[in-house]
Amino acid sequence: MTATGARTALVTGASRGIGRAVAERLGRRGTVVAVHYGHDEAAAKEAVEAVRAEGGEAFPVRAELGEVSAADVLFGQVEEGLRELTGSTGLDVLVNNAGIGCRGDIAGITPEALDRVYAVNVRAPVLVAQRALPLLRDGGRIVNVSSAASQVAHPQILGYAMSKGAIDAFARSLAKQLGERGITVNNVAPGLIDTDFHGDRLKDAKEAAAAASQSVFGRIGQVADVADVIAFLTSEEARWVTGERLEIAGGAYL
Repeated sequence: MTATGARTALVTGASRGIGRAVAERLGRRGTVVAVHYGHDEAAAKEAVEAVRAEGGEAFPVRAELGEVSAADVLFGQVEEGLRELTGSTGLDVLVNNAGIGCRGDIAGITPEALDRVYAVNVRAPVLVAQRALPLLRDGGRIVNVSSAASQVAHPQILGYAMSKGAIDAFARSLAKQLGERGITVNNVAPGLIDTDFHGDRLKDAKEAAAAASQSVFGRIGQVADVADVIAFLTSEEARWVTGERLEIAGGAYL
């Protein structure tokens, strides 16, 4: 059993990309991290080991976030893992990171695609937060991963951009409600980050150069660029920051 005073966190979509980087970053603080994944068990186990290598503790939890029952399935495992490692089900940090894309403009978007992206990108974070609140200690932290696409026109990913706009509205309302408990709720909005979310796009030299040119720094964003900001927002140092949307895009849309 880990020390009972250890901070605890749940990071959704933590088997790869930004979520894994966040889990590892929290591990450096000695955090006990519930590493959520949807399908790739091997990647989740690798992420768990990576958190441990950073000095934290971790355990995998699986749930398909597109399902209505996902939050209950998820928290059955979260509570069991936390109790085993800490002797308590108390939670300090929730990072709603998991999400999916949705390509298509107004002519090409389909009802099925809209239902799917809203189920994963909107309904799931809301229900996960709802289910987390009885476990979340006063003074806890909630961070949702939004997107720069919610504030900049991207007609070809209309459904995705709309779903992230909904999460922006969710964070503001939840921050207002949870203030009396000292719980902060903030969103981070990454720009283009080098993850497999973009498929093979960034492997093409011309595409990569074009992407890098969008930033004032002349490079493509990395997962650590996002994870470090989330680490701040989940820390004691961010106690006076809530209801905010912090864009992490390297000045791409100035």
